[in-house]
Amino acid sequence: MIDTRPLSVPTFRRTWIGNGASFFGFQFTAVAVPVQMFAITGSPTWVGLLGVAGLVPLLIFGLWGGAVADVVDRRKLLLTSSVITWVTTVALLAQAVFGARSAHLLLALTAIQAAGFAVSSPARQAIVPRIVPEPLVPAANTLNYTATTTGGVLGPLAAGVIMGVWSTEAGVEVAYALDALLFTVTFWATWKLPDIPPVVSTASERPSVGLRGIATGLKFLVTQPVLLLSFAVDLVAMVFAMPRALFPAVAEEQFGGGAAVGWLYSAIAIGAMIGGLTSGWIGRVRRQGLALIAAVVVWGLAIGLSGLARSLWLMVLLLALAGMADLVSAVYRQTIMQTFAPDHLRGRLQGVFTVVVAGGPRLGDLRAGATADLTSLSTSWVGGGLVAAGLAVVLGLTSPALIRYRPEQDQGDDR
Repeated sequence: MIDTRPLSVPTFRRTWIGNGASFFGFQFTAVAVPVQMFAITGSPTWVGLLGVAGLVPLLIFGLWGGAVADVVDRRKLLLTSSVITWVTTVALLAQAVFGARSAHLLLALTAIQAAGFAVSSPARQAIVPRIVPEPLVPAANTLNYTATTTGGVLGPLAAGVIMGVWSTEAGVEVAYALDALLFTVTFWATWKLPDIPPVVSTASERPSVGLRGIATGLKFLVTQPVLLLSFAVDLVAMVFAMPRALFPAVAEEQFGGGAAVGWLYSAIAIGAMIGGLTSGWIGRVRRQGLALIAAVVVWGLAIGLSGLARSLWLMVLLLALAGMADLVSAVYRQTIMQTFAPDHLRGRLQGVFTVVVAGGPRLGDLRAGATADLTSLSTSWVGGGLVAAGLAVVLGLTSPALIRYRPEQDQGDDR
């Protein structure tokens, strides 16, 4: 079963509770915003623009937030960025209560909220090796991912209940209010953190929050095959084997629509949640790079096979298997980055990680949809999964640094 030893560390336990509560609450907003946008405009195109509004600031501020996390006290940065996110959620509630009915305002608030998340995310992840002993970092990351995937399953279901009980206008107001309320738990957890000042580097670099600081982090990344390959493998998995853009069409054409689309969208998260709850073995694996490659191969094959399924429940089962593999690969990617990179660069590399993790699935949506239009749904879905599995094997065999990686090795500036 899942390794819960990190929860014996009070600081980590509080942050875990706070992060879990805030992510669960955010799911209410993640459902309410597109529902409100469609109610205002009646246009799927406007709903699609919400993704663009969130992606652009995520790409920009993810890198910048990582640079800032290496220069300032990470606790203070988390407090500041959390205030931005919370105020934006309150603004969403206010515009719903007062009936603003402005699509442009929703786009603007979505962009600001994404910027706040992008600034906070690198610091939030970079503090993990500072608040738990290094041997417990894989278990801590597993607990974090399990909490978020559980929120990803339960949050939308709860939001759906709210929308069903109340009208659309009242439902979005309740959803925004619950998100704002649950986010206060994150404030409490962050306030209780100890000071986490930047580590003084022995290198000649002077800390910078500008382009020079970002460039220093990118320069370090391109000279470290282990980190570069771990990011490349994640991009391969998400760009070629993320089929969620095909779910509505497949649900309609193969299963007659209805509840089928909900099961397809939930399946990967359900598998990741189950994988997290049965993940006690993850922290005992020493060949973390090899395990990462293997998990991505399983992800690709499970996605490819799910595209061949003609039964909804077989498709959901295979997508859940892919979700379990995705949790394993996510934990090892995060752990390798956190333990391999020196602390004075960890925030910047976590910023790149945030951009990769956020951007990869969105590029995957674009790839899946465009390929399906040019070929067919089956070709896009099945072919993408098999290509991802094959490319992961090729990357591992042609660049063996990742396969050989063990956390005991002497790597990084300060190890």
